[in-house]
Amino acid sequence: MLDFKEKYKNDLNFNLKQKIVEAIIFSSSEPIPIKTLAKTVMDNFLLEDILLSLEIKYTSSGINLYKINNTFAFRTSPDVSEFLNIEKKVPKPLSRAATETLSVIAYHQPITRSEIENIRGVSLSKGTLDLLLELSWIKPGHRRATPGRPLTWITSNSFLDHFGLKNISELPGIDDLKNSGLLEKDNFLFNDAIDEE
Repeated sequence: MLDFKEKYKNDLNFNLKQKIVEAIIFSSSEPIPIKTLAKTVMDNFLLEDILLSLEIKYTSSGINLYKINNTFAFRTSPDVSEFLNIEKKVPKPLSRAATETLSVIAYHQPITRSEIENIRGVSLSKGTLDLLLELSWIKPGHRRATPGRPLTWITSNSFLDHFGLKNISELPGIDDLKNSGLLEKDNFLFNDAIDEE
């Protein structure tokens, strides 16, 4: 492990910039893109050392520095998260259609609306995508180079952050879902009937 205290012992520039980067990340409710931090530090090697130093500094703390794709955020350490309760008013849980649509997008992204409908086997109402957009869990991707140039949908960093994922590859696989019992026919996650949109 690198000893940053020794490496930058007399470097006031490192210490000041580390404090600035730490404050920027800490004061933001959303993960901070590395491009934003690079505007403050200017030296990419120094920025990498600062971020690694902060990650090491907070490893045994109640909060940890997380890299979520190319963004950084402080999040509660998994060791203490079960002892913290934050009560939020949630407008209403996602419907079965919205949950299925979000799952299809997460596992098959980038994906077009018609591809989502083909996988789900029912047509997709505009309200479902609007709800997921409003939650900032999905965002438009690129347009396909096919006739009609359909828009694709992908998950956002807010989706990753909300579900505690560092990148999309951390989504549970089919074996994980089977082991948890979520793929059994007797397991009902929803009280509502299957909605045909």
